Amino acid sequence: MSHNRLSNLRIVIVEDHDDTRRYLGIFLGQLGANVVLARNAFEGVEAVKTSRPNLVLCDIKMPGPDGFDVLSEIRALGPAAGGNVPVIAMSALVTHASARMLGFQSCLPKPFTPDNLVETILTALID
Repeated sequence: MSHNRLSNLRIVIVEDHDDTRRYLGIFLGQLGANVVLARNAFEGVEAVKTSRPNLVLCDIKMPGPDGFDVLSEIRALGPAAGGNVPVIAMSALVTHASARMLGFQSCLPKPFTPDNLVETILTALID
């Protein structure tokens, strides 16, 4: 896999599991992405406000505010403040079709492979 496949993309990862968040950050960084890690909904929304990412990867099932809350808060920012950023749901509980109906750009079913991750990101940026 090319080391610059995601070159210059700003990606926010909202994931409450430390190892998963760290692994995703390292992997996407090796592919050239500029990654901001957020461990909960509050940090995730703040990261969108401050870093104005090209894409958000968001876990659905988190303690406290969940991924649906993150999506709602991001959309409430409005387009001028980055509220129209593509958000990909990461979950074993949500299907691609239901994620789209709920306002996510796409869904990455857990567990997923590195190839699935990159393909889903690139597809979401084209849609």
